[in-house]
Amino acid sequence: MDKNATRYTVQLYIYDLSRGMARSLSPIMLGKQLDGIWHTAIVVYGDEFFFGGVGISSCSPGGTMLGPPDTVVELGETEVSEEIFMDYLSSLGESTYRGDRYRLFEHNCNTFTNEVAQFLTGRPIPSYIIDLPSEVLSTPFGQILRPILDSIHIAPPGGNVINSGRHN
Repeated sequence: MDKNATRYTVQLYIYDLSRGMARSLSPIMLGKQLDGIWHTAIVVYGDEFFFGGVGISSCSPGGTMLGPPDTVVELGETEVSEEIFMDYLSSLGESTYRGDRYRLFEHNCNTFTNEVAQFLTGRPIPSYIIDLPSEVLSTPFGQILRPILDSIHIAPPGGNVINSGRHN
């Protein structure tokens, strides 16, 4: 690494969409303990970036209707410039992370933040977040709920869509 290169802090913002209800209800409904229903975002260059049903969006940190995050994880630093990062996001928004490609269990905000974290820092996000869909789907109730949950597209209000390229 170049010792003179500018470094930018990379953080993972973690939100519990259930606001604590998953911890209480999951043992009854799923037969196993879930600590939350996680929405994540990457914070870098003074903005929060996330993926949802409208594509890749950004806002000021904590600026969605979700408010401040429940947890902030320091992922490390990056030497990737903001210009290169925005080109990277634009490319992702035109292909892999278009809004119409959002799938609650297989291709969601956490998939996005994991990929972006690895691009910026070389490290993944915590496995308990990535493993949540398989934890839910491994239960009989999760399998019953899957058709309903598959139709849900989460897009926290308050963000600016970076690339809303919707293709057929």
